[in-house]
Amino acid sequence: MSVHTLEKAEETERIPVFHAERYAEVEQRVLCQLIEAVLYEGIAQFSYEPSSEDKRRGTFTIPGIDSRGLPVEYVCRGSRMLSFSRLRVERGTVVRRGGEGETPAPAALAGFAEEVLGRVRAVEQLVPFMTELERTLANDAQAQAYRSALDAPGEETDYDELEAWLDGHPYHPCYKSRIGFGLRENASYGPEFGAEILPVWVAVSRSRSLLALSAEADYDAFLRQELGEETVRSFAAKLERQGLSLGDYLLLPVHPWQWEHVVLPGFHRQLVDRELVLLGSGPDSYRAQQSVRSLANRSSKDKAYLKLALGIVNTSTRRTLAKHTVLNAPLVSDWLAELVRGDEVARELDFVLLSEFAGVSCDYETLPQTMQVSAYGSLGAIWRQSVHPHLRPGERAVPLSALCLSARGGSFVEPWLRRYGLEAWTRRVLEVTATPLIHMLYAHGIALESHAQNLILIHRDGLPVRLALKDFHDGLRFSKPHLTHPGLCPELNPEPARHRALNRHSYMQTDDPEAVKDFLHSAFFFVFAADLCLFLHERHGLKEETFWQLAADVIYDYQDKYPQHAANYARYDLFSETIRIEQLARRRLWKDAEVDPKAVPNPLRSHRREGGGLE
Repeated sequence: MSVHTLEKAEETERIPVFHAERYAEVEQRVLCQLIEAVLYEGIAQFSYEPSSEDKRRGTFTIPGIDSRGLPVEYVCRGSRMLSFSRLRVERGTVVRRGGEGETPAPAALAGFAEEVLGRVRAVEQLVPFMTELERTLANDAQAQAYRSALDAPGEETDYDELEAWLDGHPYHPCYKSRIGFGLRENASYGPEFGAEILPVWVAVSRSRSLLALSAEADYDAFLRQELGEETVRSFAAKLERQGLSLGDYLLLPVHPWQWEHVVLPGFHRQLVDRELVLLGSGPDSYRAQQSVRSLANRSSKDKAYLKLALGIVNTSTRRTLAKHTVLNAPLVSDWLAELVRGDEVARELDFVLLSEFAGVSCDYETLPQTMQVSAYGSLGAIWRQSVHPHLRPGERAVPLSALCLSARGGSFVEPWLRRYGLEAWTRRVLEVTATPLIHMLYAHGIALESHAQNLILIHRDGLPVRLALKDFHDGLRFSKPHLTHPGLCPELNPEPARHRALNRHSYMQTDDPEAVKDFLHSAFFFVFAADLCLFLHERHGLKEETFWQLAADVIYDYQDKYPQHAANYARYDLFSETIRIEQLARRRLWKDAEVDPKAVPNPLRSHRREGGGLE
């Protein structure tokens, strides 16, 4: 099979782009995740014929209309799962059946979208979604071709390297769309390729920018720590040669793609007026993490991670950094740290909060009005503590997403399952990951956006011991009247009306305790726990019922040990009959204001104690 390559003019290496076999494998993934999402969210009609041997397994049939207006159908094998009634489509089984005289053939992504989704949405509504799907296919096919020459990761692989092996959202079909990147930029900035990234450092006039710091942080000290004394002096000298003073500016790292495609063409007047001054590169190189816009320092892994504004669209969201989130990051980090310091149980649980200790944002309201909308969220950065200084001797860190990673002919966690036992290890994972999260919910009334990308598992030889949590700037939800310590809650910078109009589900504060509970439930149990459950079920034979019984046991063990939070056990009922989840595919085809969260069955419900409370 041939391999097509993309020549990078500035390097001698050739980055593989497409390999026929891997292209087909990726197309199957995108197609099957698309089918799972559109059926689960009720976008397309379908019929299901269970098999005689196993009622959970069977055949899905989805009707469509071809370009001539004639009926077609797509048929595939799959399963209805216990976990939130999720649907699973067996890859490689999707077949398109046309009219009389047409031979059934393997389905194609574009054909399914046009003939099935085209029945429910007009072409102009379908095109943006189809663009994201096709770009996901191209970007992931490029990444998988590149990886084919690399050794797969093992348990000795460093945390920052593991980030490069994570394969995107397992439910969202646009898991790697990266609209804005070309294939060369995907190879330069995508985490899978491990390329060195040099942020572009600029000085932003204090009259055009805002600084947010943790109470324990000092601006000059952390700049010297991150950049080094010599670089800070060099940047100061560059400003002085132009008759400018470092004290009148804030230093800000900018993603190189953002500098070229957004800042240079959008802030040219500010550059000319020296409200924005190019300083150059710092001494350290970075590598992209799984979110693409977050960078890990590869020169000194103990230094801070950078979260940078990046104007691409990935998993259907533009990766800008809104001003209010940058300014809230240190406030929220300090608040959580203060709660943990005064909480004996939290200290015993020994989880790590990776503080977002500093943030710099452009103050967009000071820009000309004609610029404010286009510039919104395009110039900002958050500094977050690295996990490495928090590790004790013998401890290693892995991204939680890596627990569902296939590697070296098996799964990444397979050696650990052999070492500790399937059920015992699974129970331990749930204890270490779920307990800190439900403690923050039950003891404090705070739900953390705890999908796998925001959680880091700390282990010793594969045995989970602690949890590290990150991404607090917009990743929690609470009802202030129901906080245990409302007086400690900081006055947060509110979401501007335009931000809420673009995404009405992006908010921290609410009057609805149910929305607080669902924020944790949908992120941790629906996304991470269900994905781990299905992975262990399909790859290692763990029954779904067993997994959810283990999860329920962890929750009830906590409740039995700390009965003083009984009121919150009822208020934030994790054993509710249903939970509400975001409809990620439907939001690509309808306006955000037209799409409400979907109620889905809760697999923990069947493990609810009699009466629903403490025995």
